Amino acid sequence: MEPSTENQSSLAIPIAIVAGFAMIAIAIFFTGGSSNEGPVTVDETSDPLAATEMRPVSADDYILGNPNAPITIIEYSDYDCPFCKQFHATMHQVMDEYGVTGRLAWVYRQFPLIDLHPNAALLSEAGLCVGDLGGNDAFWTFSDTVYESRIETEPTNVTRLPEFAEAAGVDRAAYQECMDSDRMLDALRADMADGLAAGAQGTPYSIIKVGNQEAVINGAQPYSVVKEIVANLVDQLDGAVDPTVLEEEAASS
Repeated sequence: MEPSTENQSSLAIPIAIVAGFAMIAIAIFFTGGSSNEGPVTVDETSDPLAATEMRPVSADDYILGNPNAPITIIEYSDYDCPFCKQFHATMHQVMDEYGVTGRLAWVYRQFPLIDLHPNAALLSEAGLCVGDLGGNDAFWTFSDTVYESRIETEPTNVTRLPEFAEAAGVDRAAYQECMDSDRMLDALRADMADGLAAGAQGTPYSIIKVGNQEAVINGAQPYSVVKEIVANLVDQLDGAVDPTVLEEEAASS
């Protein structure tokens, strides 16, 4: 399910995309809209267009939408983070509009904030066990159920995790064996190390990629902001935006 290099290399408007990412920087980093649970607040002097060391999206990832979509949002998230619950709903709204058209894919990676949420690592391990046993659809069903099972100000009831796994289509005994064996801990550590390498300091932390270009969506940005970002990039891919106009707007802001 790795995005094809053919699709990515066919993007013939790199100047427009770069200008569009400059507009993302303006939209996100200068509106005061970040809601991050990490220990460091958004630094308005940081560069949202800076290259990261994030690993490429591959068949090992859990992807909602077209895996060959020209636009990909890679989210590092924590099931018990209240802002992640908000952003999960936001992303589903955006996917309902752009995922169904094949233009956008959403990748979910684990980044439990153990110091803030004592059960976060257990929840992440559970999600990875469900995904390993039941596949991509089971992982997303389980993740949706976890978020929907609680209100924002309360932690997840971890005693219900076997129930959630079973509801996602995974055999309860197989799920329990996976959890008891700790065999998904290496995958969890890899996600966490990758998130740190990509610049994550809190959750949710997302990177939006178009071809070789990328920018950071830091915190639980509201639906209006994420939709505007995606719509702007879709318009550019469709040739509906004059890149010189974007460059002028970015330069004057």
